[in-house]
Amino acid sequence: MSDAGPPARVPAAKLWGVPTTVEIPEPLRLQHRNSPEGRTWLGRLPGYIGQAMRQWQLSVDIPAGGTAWHGNTGIVVPVVAGDGRRAALKVAFPHDEVLLEPAALRLWDGRGAVRLLESDPSIGAILLERLDETRSLLELPMEEAVPLWGVAVRALSIHPDNRAGWNQIPRIAATAERYCDELPQRWSDLNEPFPRWLLEAALEVCQTHGAVSLRSSGNDVLVHTDLHFMNILARPGTDGYLAIDPQVQVGDAEFALAPCLWNRLRDLPQHDAEAGLRRRASRLAAAAGLDEDLAVQWAVVREVENALWYLEAAGHGDDAQRSLWVASTMAGKTLPGLPPAHELKALS
Repeated sequence: MSDAGPPARVPAAKLWGVPTTVEIPEPLRLQHRNSPEGRTWLGRLPGYIGQAMRQWQLSVDIPAGGTAWHGNTGIVVPVVAGDGRRAALKVAFPHDEVLLEPAALRLWDGRGAVRLLESDPSIGAILLERLDETRSLLELPMEEAVPLWGVAVRALSIHPDNRAGWNQIPRIAATAERYCDELPQRWSDLNEPFPRWLLEAALEVCQTHGAVSLRSSGNDVLVHTDLHFMNILARPGTDGYLAIDPQVQVGDAEFALAPCLWNRLRDLPQHDAEAGLRRRASRLAAAAGLDEDLAVQWAVVREVENALWYLEAAGHGDDAQRSLWVASTMAGKTLPGLPPAHELKALS
């Protein structure tokens, strides 16, 4: 039995007179049970869900035999509001990126992203419009997914204004400045696990776009930094797609490209997958109106940092190989000794 105890069931409002419960998905419990903070949150999660259900007058809308949805950081319960509107209740483990989600969604206000209906930061709960979880860009052929991704990026790329919320969101330039100090030390602490030239390729980008760019730029926009294919869902009854699960920073829109390069590697051509990845980057950049060279540079930075993170964590060697393959391929010289693209650990 796990430290977090048996699966928790949350008493919920009645749905058309039928009592319902919400079971905490086992993968979510496994994700958080190994830290004191995680176990505390798991213990409180049923109460948080129940509180949100009561205060927003929600009813569970999970089909018989179905389960709530979940990611690594939280649970999403399909619900029906008192006025009959279908919605999604999300309760997340508290961390910086999750705490910024309501602020970002308010700034977008339904433009390119799922609409926020209610928020209660005291319990980490937000109520969202319900999208179609069975229809993401992951299910579409790449020739259809790429232009739709571009539409999403263009819609999400709003410039800072005088509304509240912008001052909460970190800047990409500050992230780059921090990487200038952190990445060399982390690389050294790991006994130089990949060639210095790849580290220096990432540092050159950070030095160019870090300290010198800490001032606000007229090109700065709100960036969804985890905009991969699974995080763009269809809006029911329409041909439109909207982004979910935002992790946000303010800066170059080109920072958004990278997740679409480390996902869907199985869709690359069997022959010369490296050239296929570069073509994908070019098509994505064109679809979103991005500067291709800058988007590629940021992708190298992000995958070098990802590789170091994976190498620092136990049991993620396969993930580190994937990051190094993408980073070095986009930097122009795929590292020798890595598995071929189609043998790398898949994300989606």
